[in-house]
Amino acid sequence: MRTRKATGTQSVLSSREGTASPSKPAKDDPDRYVDIDLSSVESYDSRTVGAESVALHAAQTLQLPEILKDVGFSQTQVAMALASIVGRLVEPGDEDHTWYWIIDRSAIGELVGMDFSRKTVMGLDRASELLLRNQKKIEAALSARMRTLFSPDETIALYDLTYTYFEGEVKKHSKIARTYYKERREDARLLTLMVDGSGFVRKSGSFAGSTLDVHAVQAMLGKLKAPEKALVVLDRHTESREILDWLVSRNYHYVVLSRENIRMSDADKGRTIRTARDQELKIFSELNEEQTERHLYCYSPGRAAKDDGNTERFIQKFEEDLLRLNEGLSKPRAENRKDRVLERIARLTEINRGISQHYSITVSDNAATKDPDKPLLATAVHFEKKPVQGSIVVFPGVSCFRTSAVGLDDEALWRIHTLLTDLDAVFRSVEPERNPYDTYDPIEYRSRGHQVITMLACMCLQVIYSRLREQGVHDSWPKLREPLIHHWRMSTSYRLRNGGSVHVRKSVRPTERQQRIYDALNLDHNPGGVLRSSFPLKTEKS
Repeated sequence: MRTRKATGTQSVLSSREGTASPSKPAKDDPDRYVDIDLSSVESYDSRTVGAESVALHAAQTLQLPEILKDVGFSQTQVAMALASIVGRLVEPGDEDHTWYWIIDRSAIGELVGMDFSRKTVMGLDRASELLLRNQKKIEAALSARMRTLFSPDETIALYDLTYTYFEGEVKKHSKIARTYYKERREDARLLTLMVDGSGFVRKSGSFAGSTLDVHAVQAMLGKLKAPEKALVVLDRHTESREILDWLVSRNYHYVVLSRENIRMSDADKGRTIRTARDQELKIFSELNEEQTERHLYCYSPGRAAKDDGNTERFIQKFEEDLLRLNEGLSKPRAENRKDRVLERIARLTEINRGISQHYSITVSDNAATKDPDKPLLATAVHFEKKPVQGSIVVFPGVSCFRTSAVGLDDEALWRIHTLLTDLDAVFRSVEPERNPYDTYDPIEYRSRGHQVITMLACMCLQVIYSRLREQGVHDSWPKLREPLIHHWRMSTSYRLRNGGSVHVRKSVRPTERQQRIYDALNLDHNPGGVLRSSFPLKTEKS
């Protein structure tokens, strides 16, 4: 008798003498109850299955396997593509990282019906290239599928400008240019990613970096075939008056988070709404003097507490620096020339420019008593706190959004803002944890293939979010993934009294937290089912 345990994903293989069953034995099965040797019980080949089953369920809900077959993928290529997409959700990383996850730790091969131990990592590269080559067809089919699943309001087209930057020079990538980045980095080359959809990703496009001009925005909207009167949602770092004026002149509407110190002065006059997580907010809007823009003010008590805490920390640090400077003036051999002290104050205010604007700082000197032949000396540093009206210090917890769609009501504008934050959270959830925006592959088509995989993973994640929210579950993907990655699938073997052996492969019993997620998505508690292989005692031939 020969048995073999695969080093990849197929853990129990039956030999010629064995019989395998893909499900639980029937009640009348004579092998349902057997005598075993308890000392021979052994568990092996444990693999994670929880997060994989949830992600794969989302892909199947979108009919992604069928869509990939329709555009020309083979069965192996479909399995590779699904493994890449699921891997981006469960264990984000490059192809090598994903491949080791597939081979060593995940049961994704069992779920998609593929023995990956017989394949190589090049299969993931080929799948990525095929996804890029068929991107438009796949996105069109997925968009149609989402339309039947969720029936979204298509009168508003949502465009989100999301950034990713590349480490290193990346000289071989034609669509990378140096420009401004959200994290205040100006040394990284940028790749701009734009997403279209009413909360769900519909279309995507890669554009050259440096998107802060009218021509780039025009090219983006043209490539995505933005309909007339589409609502263009801009990041506040990409917003400029020139771009906003151009959008209005082309009959588009815009929504942008204001960079100006425009804050609601009276939170009591806003009306109260409750978020999906049952948090209370106050929103209030008003038209500007020209009646061309609506300003939406959103006050959050939770954010106000956070803003107060951050502001207090910055104030304490700034005042301690000023007091330390003042105390140093009286110490022996201290640098107390007034011009040098003023230079130090200027550096402090520049470093703490966010909080220093709220202070009036003066320096006393010895002008009345100084020797004409000696430089002017500083004797004391005085400061007085004078909060700037309309700032976060005066009105913490308030955000202001500007829109040219003056006909939209307050709650609709707020929901648009929540869509933006949800999209950003989705992208961060499916990127490697080392840095949510790093992409290291220097070859252009591979880096673009990474983007397509990320986009498809985001679509699957949005399906998961939508289904869970229907059941009142509003956890983020990292919080959902944490318990799911600890749901294991393993094999157990034991010897029979008659000398034969049985191998059973199934998922372990899920925890209560895992069960709640499965129940909300209407999934089986035992992903992958039960496999049983029986090996009778081999007798000598007469």
